[in-house]
Amino acid sequence: MSTHDDRTQIIEALYRYAYHFDRNEPDAAAALFSEDAVVDYGPEVDNIEGRTALAETMAIGLAETFAATSHHITNPMVTIDGDEATLIAYLYAWHRYVDGSPDGHLWGQYHTKLRRTQQGWSFYEMVLKGAGTVDFHRATMHPIGRRP
Repeated sequence: MSTHDDRTQIIEALYRYAYHFDRNEPDAAAALFSEDAVVDYGPEVDNIEGRTALAETMAIGLAETFAATSHHITNPMVTIDGDEATLIAYLYAWHRYVDGSPDGHLWGQYHTKLRRTQQGWSFYEMVLKGAGTVDFHRATMHPIGRRP
């Protein structure tokens, strides 16, 4: 497989994550992660460890917190090193809440690590970083690393 094909598949994995999350398909979204994956959605919540725990956590959030979401991924930057890769991509995410709170907005980045498997590229680490929010359900996010 060419580096171009790998890059396309790596980026497509993040697009599929957003697609399945927005369609309320937590099992399909979690299937993009390895069994030993670690997901860090921010400093206010514990890291999620493992594909099964990720699917369960997403299912709860999609049922109890979010009435609808729309994730928009841009500016993907991919680095491939053999069977491992990093992907940093920008994110805008809109959230409608089950409890009727004002719609939440998040601007930020996904920082991910992937490895090549028999089934294709699989996330084994994801960190969500925030540049800004409006009416978002979390008060603090990991910073994107902007210099002062």
